[in-house]
Amino acid sequence: MINLHDIRYVRLGTADLAQARLYATQMLGLQVAREANGAIYFRSDSRDHTLCYYEGDPRESTTAFEISTWDELDHAAQLLEDNGFAVRHGSREEAELRAVKELIHFRDPSGNQIELVLRPDASGSRYFPTRDAGITGFSHIGLRTTDAKRDEAFWTRLANARVSDWIGDAPLLRIDDVHHKIALFPSAHAGVQHINHQVESIDDVMRAWYFLRERGIKILFGPGRHPTSGAMFLYFEGPDGMIYEYSTGVSHISPEDEATYQPRQFPLVTSSFCAWGSKPDIAEFKS
Repeated sequence: MINLHDIRYVRLGTADLAQARLYATQMLGLQVAREANGAIYFRSDSRDHTLCYYEGDPRESTTAFEISTWDELDHAAQLLEDNGFAVRHGSREEAELRAVKELIHFRDPSGNQIELVLRPDASGSRYFPTRDAGITGFSHIGLRTTDAKRDEAFWTRLANARVSDWIGDAPLLRIDDVHHKIALFPSAHAGVQHINHQVESIDDVMRAWYFLRERGIKILFGPGRHPTSGAMFLYFEGPDGMIYEYSTGVSHISPEDEATYQPRQFPLVTSSFCAWGSKPDIAEFKS
């Protein structure tokens, strides 16, 4: 199977690159790593970058996962092709812009654009946020799925993801000991549904709630607490309708617990998304 080591970055098209830059720095609190070829690369931790906005269609998005070795990348490409997926090897220019040694590109069964990257660069300098948001790093992605059962099978049979819990038909998938790195939410179309950054504490979640509201940023959900992962969260609106999340306190499933862990089924109701009673203004979180 495809051995996903970790989630690496998200690439988002935007019609207004200058506005996306202002939002990412002043609202999210990310650090600009560099600007090149009509794109801006942002840091949130020790990685070279975890978010890239580029001049393009806002409906276009790409999620990247790290692969550990050349052999594993070659194996992933062959496995995908053997199962009917069109695989494109990235050019040298694409690899250099992404600060990786090698990459392959494909679409998952719903049409989400996925990149598998080898030996992505780490940064030799400390992440220095543009505001004190308390961000500790990019953590997980929500993807839209047009067939949750089919896509769950793709990520768990062709790749090494495991189900931690379900909310309705939506699986929350882990690729390491963190409760989930991928969440698949039923939708009529493909695309990134939300982008999560971890913050240090509930204090950072609450500070963000006040900070963002005072600046007219639409709060979409929270503050609240997920019954699934136990994380305390805040969802808010970004450029081009993208949803961003800050959260803290996510649960882990240790290797010792892996053999006996049983995923739980939660119904598709508000209380399955928030134990505190917050109501979501997010289509995929409503029954």
